[in-house]
Amino acid sequence: MLLKNKVIIISGIGPGMGIKLALRAAEYQAKAVVLAARTQSMLDETEQTIRDAGYSCEILKVATDISLPEQCQRLAELTIAKFGRIDALINSAYAHGTWESSSNSSMDDWRKVMEVNLYGSMNMTQAVVPQMKKQKDGSIVMINTMATRRPNQLEAGYAVSKGALKTAVQYLAEDLGPFGIRINSTYNGWMWGAPVKTYFQAEAKRQGVPMESLVDLIAKQIPLRNEIPDDADCASAALYLASDYARAVTGAQLDVSGGHYLPH
Repeated sequence: MLLKNKVIIISGIGPGMGIKLALRAAEYQAKAVVLAARTQSMLDETEQTIRDAGYSCEILKVATDISLPEQCQRLAELTIAKFGRIDALINSAYAHGTWESSSNSSMDDWRKVMEVNLYGSMNMTQAVVPQMKKQKDGSIVMINTMATRRPNQLEAGYAVSKGALKTAVQYLAEDLGPFGIRINSTYNGWMWGAPVKTYFQAEAKRQGVPMESLVDLIAKQIPLRNEIPDDADCASAALYLASDYARAVTGAQLDVSGGHYLPH
């Protein structure tokens, strides 16, 4: 009952983390789960998955491109019109961009990634803040990445955009705290799910090696059980921060990586 009676908006509904966030929110008895993604078919599929799992929470589906402020505003307005409040926003939508080193990266690609990961997340945040201020209560969770902690040269543009988001969260936490609005981040590492599995399959083909060998190489670097954490468990960490169990927590940076990155 982690989210009982809560109205939760989740952006970036898609294979992997997005759909797991929605499923776990329903499992934790959210009153309503608001699904946002650019693709209507993915929203429909996620709703069906929630129903097939036997969960009866209310569902609102709104096709949304978070890089467009007017679509974020529409999402917030439809949520308020239907449910009367917004208790939490999980900013899960992201763009990864090309896999290139920092010295060879296209700045046009970096701009596109920044448009979603920083500006898009801010568009969604600014859309829900007025209602949360009226309520004098609310929680916003940014899904960040271990790539900002433990550099991976091929994710340079992605990591830089998320690094900017980290700074924005620090400012937002101080800005919104007096209104009872909390804002926190999870820093996810490798998450076993559809996107990561697809990556390993492609990389194994490129290198001409068994996929299992690449998975094992990463798993051995992770202290917790020497395995890649499941994306559903990573979703649970984000939903904890959205819940009342974290009412005294704001501006926090929660590493969700099985210990792959251990802060000093």
